[in-house]
Amino acid sequence: MTREQLAAALTLSDCDAAQEARARLLAGADFTWLSDGHRAQSVHRYWDVWSWRLEVMLDTGVMPRPGLAEAVAHLRAAGEAETHLATVSAPDRRFTVFLSADLTSCIACM
Repeated sequence: MTREQLAAALTLSDCDAAQEARARLLAGADFTWLSDGHRAQSVHRYWDVWSWRLEVMLDTGVMPRPGLAEAVAHLRAAGEAETHLATVSAPDRRFTVFLSADLTSCIACM
C-alpha cells in the first residue's frame, strides 16, 4: 500500500479521526500497512476487542482516545466485513485505520 492509496481511502471517510490521519499522512507522518502478506480479518473480531476496551474505560472513568467511540460504532456497523489494518504515526498522535478488504475505503479510524 502506498501513501497515496492510504490517503485516498481516508478521504472517503466522514469521520473526524480519518480526516486528521489523512492530513498528518499528507504532511509526512509515518505509516505502516500492518496486513502485508496476511489475509484480511473479520471486522467483528476487532469490534469485540475495542468495544470491550471502550466499555471498561467508561466504567472506570478513563478518558477514551479521541475517535474511539465513533470507530467502535463504525466497526459494529461493518458487521462481518473483512478488514486490513494500517497505522499513521505523527509526533503528536497515532491513528489505527481499518481498511476495506480491497483497500479502497476506510471502515473506521481511531
